[in-house]
Amino acid sequence: MAWNEPGGGNKDPWSGKGGGDGPPDLDEVVRKLQERLGGLFGGKRSGSGGSGGSSGSGAGGGGISGRAIGIGVAALLVIWLASGIYIIAPAERGVVTRFGALVDITEPGPHWLIPPFPVHEVVKVNVDEISTFTHSATMLTQDENIVDVELTVQSRIRDAADFLFQDQSPEKTLRDATETVVRKTIGGSRLDFILTEGRSAIAATIGERVQVLMDLYKTGLEVTSVNMQPARPPDQVKEAFDDAIKAREDKERIQNQAEAYSNEILPRARGEAARIEADAMGYRDRVIAIAEGETSRFLAILAEYEKAPEVTRERLHLETIEEVLSRSGKVLLDASGGNSLLYLPIEQLIKQRGAQERESPATGGPRVSQDPSTLPMPEREVIRDRRSR
Repeated sequence: MAWNEPGGGNKDPWSGKGGGDGPPDLDEVVRKLQERLGGLFGGKRSGSGGSGGSSGSGAGGGGISGRAIGIGVAALLVIWLASGIYIIAPAERGVVTRFGALVDITEPGPHWLIPPFPVHEVVKVNVDEISTFTHSATMLTQDENIVDVELTVQSRIRDAADFLFQDQSPEKTLRDATETVVRKTIGGSRLDFILTEGRSAIAATIGERVQVLMDLYKTGLEVTSVNMQPARPPDQVKEAFDDAIKAREDKERIQNQAEAYSNEILPRARGEAARIEADAMGYRDRVIAIAEGETSRFLAILAEYEKAPEVTRERLHLETIEEVLSRSGKVLLDASGGNSLLYLPIEQLIKQRGAQERESPATGGPRVSQDPSTLPMPEREVIRDRRSR
């Protein structure tokens, strides 16, 4: 039953007195609180007698026991060991140091340091974060032209240990290396190459050279990309530069027109040359064949001449006369023993003769007549005898 309920005797638990309206005794309150704490940690309470004195470890001379101190030390030890638990995010790497010296690089996930601070310490480094800076400068090209160059360099941390311990200021080293490489690359290139097709090639070259320097200095940085903006001339020479560009464009246009004309003319010229060469080869083969035929005919006649010179000579004479007279339209005959000349219309007689030979009297069909000069020698002799009669 509570002290302030009806029938509780109105006893004040703080003052130990049966009643009264005065405030509780402060010393009594402190004493009772010490007794309760002592009982909590295993201490002994004082007697419940009314003198307020105590035996053994009372409120006046007692203190916290050894067990309470052990529990407190254990709690502090647990808290200290728990402080060694840490978690590395997927985009991070943990650099573990022991008294400031590098010990290990931990991958993403939960980890535990034994013993923790101040023996071991973990520095978390974000290796996926992309850092970007812009570099711009006015430079002199290989052909002694001035050009304004602007490029953007992106990088990230590749080696967390080198980034923290090998270089005092990796970002500044990257900027200085970029400026050095850009001046060297632009200074070794011509203006036309920088302004036209060489922009991407120059950016790639700058990225490779900067990465070589970063690896040499062990900055732990990796150059991910180098984007070069279109180069432009300074404002003081912009008009002259535009004139030079226009002249270069006119040059390219005229060259393209010349190449188109060349592509149109050359195939036709090559075809004409091939045709003339083929005609020449045909003419050569024809002349050679005719010469070889004449040579063969001459050798055949020579063989016959060696066998019968007189007969062959007469035969050649008659064939020559026949060939000459076959191309003549008129023939004059010298009548022996007379003074008059007889004219024979040989041309008309030949035409009539040919017309009669083409029409056969028996069948009325065409008949093919042959030129006497194309017939063999015996048949030509027979025709010659018939005409002489």
